[in-house]
Amino acid sequence: MALVTLIRPSMVVIRLVQARSTCPPIGLAYLASSLRHSGHEVEVIDAVGENILQILPSEDGRDFFHGLTIDETVEKVNPDTDYIGVSCMFSIEWPYARQVLRKLRQKFPDKPIIIGGEHVTATADWIFDVHPEVDYCVLGEGENSLVQLIGKLEAGETATDVKGVLSKTSSRKPKRVGPVDRYLMDLRIKVVDDIPLPAWDLLPIQNYLDNGFGYGIDNGRNMPMLATRGCPYQCTFCSSPQMWSTQWTARDPVRVLDEMELYIQKYGAENFSFYDLTAIVKKSWIVQFCNLVLERGTEFTWQLPSGTRSEAIDSEVAGLLYATGCRHMHFAPESGSERTLKRIKKKVDLKAMKRSMRSCMENGLVVKCNHIIGFPGETHTDIWKTMKWLVELVVLGVHEITLSMYIPYPGTENFDELKNSGRIDAFSDEYFDLLATRGNFLESKSFSEHVSDKAIQFYILFGGTVMYLMVSCLLRPQRLVKSIFNVVTKRKDESRLEGTIRAVFGGRLFRNLISSNRKIPYLASRSKHS
Repeated sequence: MALVTLIRPSMVVIRLVQARSTCPPIGLAYLASSLRHSGHEVEVIDAVGENILQILPSEDGRDFFHGLTIDETVEKVNPDTDYIGVSCMFSIEWPYARQVLRKLRQKFPDKPIIIGGEHVTATADWIFDVHPEVDYCVLGEGENSLVQLIGKLEAGETATDVKGVLSKTSSRKPKRVGPVDRYLMDLRIKVVDDIPLPAWDLLPIQNYLDNGFGYGIDNGRNMPMLATRGCPYQCTFCSSPQMWSTQWTARDPVRVLDEMELYIQKYGAENFSFYDLTAIVKKSWIVQFCNLVLERGTEFTWQLPSGTRSEAIDSEVAGLLYATGCRHMHFAPESGSERTLKRIKKKVDLKAMKRSMRSCMENGLVVKCNHIIGFPGETHTDIWKTMKWLVELVVLGVHEITLSMYIPYPGTENFDELKNSGRIDAFSDEYFDLLATRGNFLESKSFSEHVSDKAIQFYILFGGTVMYLMVSCLLRPQRLVKSIFNVVTKRKDESRLEGTIRAVFGGRLFRNLISSNRKIPYLASRSKHS
């Protein structure tokens, strides 16, 4: 059997934005477990987790890279490896990932290099055209395709007939028609529980747990989880329809809780962040899961930081969520304009979502809402409707609200429209520079024909900071006082605001701001949670 090395390159950290979103690569852990289960030897190099307290500046000083240097990453690859797999989930990571690929090809000229991830799925044809270092691209949900690919190569057979795999020597291309990728829909794994549990023993998971890194609110030793895969919706700004199709598949609630209890015993996990694209779709599933937790009496906290929909969340469900330890619920209405929602195919009922939010807050959950402005075709009127919606949410009592600029990502319907109309120079250095402005409103760019860049910057500042913070503090000043108290007394975070305050006063964000030409270690490791 083969020795396969899987690599997660260091993570890009945007200037002016802290690295609190650093989290364990659950996709890579699933791939590793699938390969090992099929009989292969697997080694994983998680460049972020291997040196999780190191941040290095980019050459121009605009951004930072979290984890090992490129040379350190490549040096860790076992010379005896048979195959090298590199993950690139997000397009913002590609400029760094391609440097890793080039170094790998220089050191291992004869080793097959395989890449996969959401960015790769959306741009595979282009990657082959401009990056000769790559031999194979694994598309979409990759566990079965990667195992089949390695099996074919080990048997000395051609891999051109492996579904979900493209090679630079193959003339066969998947036929993609419309916003939903039917080719990838045929590849979807029907029973997610058939996939072996993530191989966390092959990754430096303790580094994440010991230092407080994870997705969502820092509320204890935080393990990642997946209870479902996919999303049944077709939002035009989201790459899910291309990556996962519209198939939503849920795991057996018993298997999910069994896995959580395993992590409590093995890693001392206290909190679980569900990375699901759309975790709560069926009320019957979430009710069954919550009742199972109550029956067993297992104690932990959990959260849904990715943002979920509201159709299945009523007072009964909200009560069960809190009773089972759920403390943070993130909603993703995206816009307060019905016209914008229709244009981006965000099939959400804002009034119903407000009822769900109210139910969650009445049952003690911390509620956060995510919004985006600057969509193609959006008008000033649409954006002011979103501003009005934000005020309504603050009055309602929503704890946190984010307002972000729209950025076109490969694999989305909006991206294809902008590329085809010539409004973006897809995959140019300028395009990837644009991705690096995410989180910095001073460099915000509007993709609406009706709203200027400066106007978008104003709306981000006014709506996301001045209006939200001022109105929130006026209506509920006790929340800000409590957040400061939690930070000063070093209690667990109850919101992202507390995490930001902690980062600033702890020195992380400050060092990112003032450093541009030297290695930037964090001042100190986060203390272990009690």
